[in-house]
Amino acid sequence: MGIELLNKSIKVLLFIILLLGALYFGATFLVPITFALFFSFLLLPVSKWMEGKGVSAGLAIFLSILLLVLAFAGIGWLLSWQISNMASDMDSLKENFNKKATGIADHINKTFGVSLQKQQQFLKQQTLSIGRTITTFVGSMGSIFTKIIIVLVYTFLFMYYRFHFKKFIMQLVQKDKQQEAMEIIENSGKVTQRYITGLFSMIFCLWVMYGIGFSIIGVKSFVFFAILCGLLELIPYVGNLTGNAITILGIILQGGSNVMILEELGVYAVVQFVQSYLLAPLIVGKVVRINPVATIIGFVGGELVWGVPGMVLVIPILGITKILCDHIEPLKPFGFLLGEEKSSDKNLFDKVKQWFKR
Repeated sequence: MGIELLNKSIKVLLFIILLLGALYFGATFLVPITFALFFSFLLLPVSKWMEGKGVSAGLAIFLSILLLVLAFAGIGWLLSWQISNMASDMDSLKENFNKKATGIADHINKTFGVSLQKQQQFLKQQTLSIGRTITTFVGSMGSIFTKIIIVLVYTFLFMYYRFHFKKFIMQLVQKDKQQEAMEIIENSGKVTQRYITGLFSMIFCLWVMYGIGFSIIGVKSFVFFAILCGLLELIPYVGNLTGNAITILGIILQGGSNVMILEELGVYAVVQFVQSYLLAPLIVGKVVRINPVATIIGFVGGELVWGVPGMVLVIPILGITKILCDHIEPLKPFGFLLGEEKSSDKNLFDKVKQWFKR
């Protein structure tokens, strides 16, 4: 019994090592396919609705993808508009930055004994490094545009040939297991659609809440910071802290007072409370719950294997993996390992719902 368990553990470990190696070396090929799969799940309800209205499958899929492109183009236009507004106020930002930088440099010199000359040398090195990063990014814009086109093509093909792929999977399964396999495919697809659609819906709600909060406290270019904070929520734990740190830096550069910084922290606390106890249970619900240990390990592993795309994709990938594990009997222990144990304690949303029922 012990030897059999050891052999099984070794096989699992070897499988994980081979899988990580394949993901790492195949990143250029696999990342666009993964994004296309998630966009397919996101757009499939829209395409099905159009097909139900009599639109042909190809045209419905094309229009769905066009809506997605227009949505991203609208977000890009809003960001560029806000950035242009900030650029028009660049002289004021530079003046505020120089004042803050001078005060910080003097404080570092007095507290830690680091001379102003050494600080300037360090900042110069960091500026050159940032400059090289920006130059590399601009130079790779052509490659990024090509990858976007590839993702859109993959998305169209995955949606158009979805029945063909389903039949292929059914041919891999024994006849007496085909009905069970069909149920697994349909249930996994429905749950994944709900999860990804809920995730994007929650991000939209975060944009609205951050936008209202930042506008009330008087943050300039509040739309830019609201969209940034919402998008960074895709990166677990680190994303929301990074977004709000950037917002605080923007407030400082805009000459905002310490009171405004405290107000921004208040907005952050309120939004996180609403997201954790109301939005997440209401929109995403109990479809997929990944425990914090699996989330952090997946986050670190995703960054090592696929870089920034890995950090963005890790939560949906873990969610889909848990869905599949929960529906396949031999893999249920791994689904349990990824998820959280059911608790009898109700969250705030459940308590409020129960109160209204009474």
